[in-house]
Amino acid sequence: MKELLLATTNNGKRKELFHLIGDRFEILLPSDLGIEMKVEETGTTFAENAVLKAESLGKLSGKMTFADDSGLEIDAMGGEPGIYSSRFGGEDSTYPEKFALIYDRLKDIPFEKRTARFRCAIALYIPGEETRVFEGKVEGIISNEPKGSNGFGYDPIFFVPEYGKCMAELDPEIKNQISHRANAIKLLVDYLNTRF
Repeated sequence: MKELLLATTNNGKRKELFHLIGDRFEILLPSDLGIEMKVEETGTTFAENAVLKAESLGKLSGKMTFADDSGLEIDAMGGEPGIYSSRFGGEDSTYPEKFALIYDRLKDIPFEKRTARFRCAIALYIPGEETRVFEGKVEGIISNEPKGSNGFGYDPIFFVPEYGKCMAELDPEIKNQISHRANAIKLLVDYLNTRF
């Protein structure tokens, strides 16, 4: 079975990816290899940050490695929080605090003009080859209030018009079909299937 190193410390992400990638690859975390590494995300785009993480860990481990970087872009906020989604409002701010900041910034913006998207870039590093990037996105609108308890991060405030619900209200199976990460992973899996 081919090994694929996932540049994250999040075991939940490994489980989610196992369902999407299947059992043809053994998905490893850096901790499985005794690697502790914090990669400085100095890129200006999701793709640049994903490449930084994948290449840093891939070169250190010598293994095929992939990393993702993702976040929320709100048009009425000039694309913020963007690549700073996880740090928006400060390193230690909670998601309810982030939501409050966003709602404050959007208080005079009508619902239909609160367009936004989740964007995800996945970088795949294969030793000796050029790093490839696969990107996915999902369009939506910032809701009037947080709703739902499925999902994580900004899911409770991201309204998906075609389902009439916030991302956090959707059944996880539906979310895993339409999410920005799922879209990017489908492209990654299609590529892996043609190669291995």
